[in-house]
Amino acid sequence: MQTGALPFQPRSFDDLGTPLRDVTFCVVDLETTGGSPATCAITEIGAVKVKGGECLGTFQTLVNPGVPIPPEIVVLTGITEAMVYPAPTVDAVLPTFCEFAGGSVLVGHNLRFDISFLDAALAAHGYPRLAHARVDTVALARRLVRDEVPDCRLATLARRLRLAHQPSHRALADALATADLLHALLERAAGLGVLGLDDLLALPKLASHPLAPKLRLTTGLPRRPGVYLFKGGGGRVLYVGKATDLRSRVRSYFSGDDRRKVLPLLREAETVDHVVCPTPLEAAVLEVRLIHRYQPPYNQRSKRWRGYAYLKLTLDERFPRLSVVKAPGRDGGLYLGPLGSSAVARQVAEAIESAVPIRRCTARPRRDGPLREAPCTPAQLGVAACPCAGTISEDDYRDIVTVVVDGLTRDPSVLLRPLEQRMNALAAAERFEEAASTRDRAAALARALHRQRQFEALRRAGRLELDVGADQRRLVFRGGLLGPQAGVDVEGPDPGPGTPVPRHLADELACVARWLDTEAARVKLVACEGELSWPLPRLPRFEPTGGDRLLSPRGPGRS
Repeated sequence: MQTGALPFQPRSFDDLGTPLRDVTFCVVDLETTGGSPATCAITEIGAVKVKGGECLGTFQTLVNPGVPIPPEIVVLTGITEAMVYPAPTVDAVLPTFCEFAGGSVLVGHNLRFDISFLDAALAAHGYPRLAHARVDTVALARRLVRDEVPDCRLATLARRLRLAHQPSHRALADALATADLLHALLERAAGLGVLGLDDLLALPKLASHPLAPKLRLTTGLPRRPGVYLFKGGGGRVLYVGKATDLRSRVRSYFSGDDRRKVLPLLREAETVDHVVCPTPLEAAVLEVRLIHRYQPPYNQRSKRWRGYAYLKLTLDERFPRLSVVKAPGRDGGLYLGPLGSSAVARQVAEAIESAVPIRRCTARPRRDGPLREAPCTPAQLGVAACPCAGTISEDDYRDIVTVVVDGLTRDPSVLLRPLEQRMNALAAAERFEEAASTRDRAAALARALHRQRQFEALRRAGRLELDVGADQRRLVFRGGLLGPQAGVDVEGPDPGPGTPVPRHLADELACVARWLDTEAARVKLVACEGELSWPLPRLPRFEPTGGDRLLSPRGPGRS
């Protein structure tokens, strides 16, 4: 038995965007003693290597199968046992064939059949299985010419399409016919914008799409990072998205993208515009800004910023409390946010109220005396130290407020630790639903505090310069914001550190913060006007399966 690697180099993913004229195809066909690689063997291998419509070479050999050839196979192929007796065995043929195939793209008519026999032979003799990119002309024919032919058998296609070579159940003849078929199908595929190898590999799915004719909209898209815009009648922007490969991403809408709104989007789309961006971060920032500007009907994420809310600690009252507000004011309050919605802000407030007995009633404080004639319900239940009936002094209540301020600004553990202890106690008592509710509140609070830290760290950094990518492209941030991207700037200025983050900046700051978390080890810090750190302990995570839903109440998803 032979072991080790065979002399070929499979095509890498970096080559998938190669123009088809530069792709080398190895069209292969086998003759065998039967239909199952488990019990049958190869009797003949034929292959032809083509590039740019020209034949680069052929490969043909009979193979001694080591088993009898059934009479019906002899009648079908004309290959007899006398013909294969002096031929080499498959273990002697495989290295030569794999060297011939090299790093080309394997092509075959019903290629799965041929690959199954080759892989079985390779595995039996200690070689790795074939890792080449593959194109099956049966799948292409079903997508491109099925309406023109009674069936997609090779002989039928060769006859109807008037191919130069006709199949004869001999390996090389069938491989030559398949090569002719490949070229004929590539001419048809060009009408669907199939210009590169990645387009060809995706074509069997793309061409079956009900809106496949609209693939022409993707013809001019480059294989570069950037932002794409689906536009409808009158140039109305329907959807904005980002991609590291614009062409592949937009064409994917015609294949495996099964989101509910994709088909209506494609039906309405009349053009696809794009903006090339040097880096994925610039594409992500431009995407956010364009969504804010156009409010596309088919986008969900990043266009609901007007619904973001803040959690406010009303420090301007005698007995401060937590309040959910839509916009921060210059009133001396302590603000957390913006958060994804009023419901998210309310959940964070409930987390703090569960950890610290801050008052919950909304009675307006009077200059002196009790807030109300009778204690409120939370005070009666003992879950809030509410000064409704004068049962707590202002000094004692100030201690409670101090704990809340410390938890929101300096030491989150004073708020999160009581929640964790309560969650564990409820779980130990088998009160699992209450424990889960406490966990969710703690998770919402931890996410909010984490996001607040990220925002403040970016804003405190001031002017920040980073070199990114292999070409060390210089990116300049001011308070976490990039300069104008493709002529699109932020909607309004940032008042700066020490003030609540404006709602219209939250999505962009979150985008930059995520990118820095991911790319920190791959960027070079050139200059920082302020400080780019947050000297606070790491926040725990409470989510059972992860996920950051702070600014998206329905959970993470595609934009």
